[in-house]
Amino acid sequence: MTELFNISLYNWLMIFLRTGAVFMLMPGFSAVYVTAQIRLILALALSLILVPLLAPELPPQPENFSIMLQYIFYELSIGIFLGIVMQILFFALNFAGSIASQAIGFSNAQMFDPAFQTQTMLIETFLSIIAITFIFITDIHHLMIGAVVDSYHLFRPGESLLWNDFAQHITQSVGRSFTIGFKLGAPFIAFTIVFYSGMGLVSRLMPQLNIFFLSLPLQIYLGLGVLLITVPIIVIAFFRYYDEGLYVFAG
Repeated sequence: MTELFNISLYNWLMIFLRTGAVFMLMPGFSAVYVTAQIRLILALALSLILVPLLAPELPPQPENFSIMLQYIFYELSIGIFLGIVMQILFFALNFAGSIASQAIGFSNAQMFDPAFQTQTMLIETFLSIIAITFIFITDIHHLMIGAVVDSYHLFRPGESLLWNDFAQHITQSVGRSFTIGFKLGAPFIAFTIVFYSGMGLVSRLMPQLNIFFLSLPLQIYLGLGVLLITVPIIVIAFFRYYDEGLYVFAG
């Protein structure tokens, strides 16, 4: 019984190392309003549930303490890698929000973003809160947890880490997130070009008009109108990209 208990405890702790590291960085769960105690309870409970499912994937309990430390380092590294990838995927929406804030004229209007625990632009925080809300409403957090579970088939516990693949995937994810964020913010880039071109034309046609007093409120009103129209499209396009990024691990 003692040996069986030790094996079960070993399996539970091995699974907890990876899931706990992911919960520390996973969008939504890593927000400041989710306390460390809640994240710990969720990670421990999920690890306990996954023990019967993932126990065959785990290596035998090592007798050498140095090998055990190596296993711990491997599992923590994989969990941190998965959490960082999820954060990079989420960065696409933040980049689009940054473009929108600058186009509307809210670049200096900042507020606290609970998802990233930093001061960010107003529209960026607005889109981030919408995305976090939709993640839990549409059960995409189940897909994130499923990606963690299926990662045991890609990165088997106890095996050497694929550092080159990790670095390559992170680099590609950053590039894709930047591209997607630029595409999501494309309407606001087009709005900026058209708006400032129009204001420049008006200033040439009517030099006596104070263009600065006219352009600022007009930029805000028109920019908010563009935001109102494009928010549903931005959110839908972002979640398609986010799903594709998670299916790399969960597919």
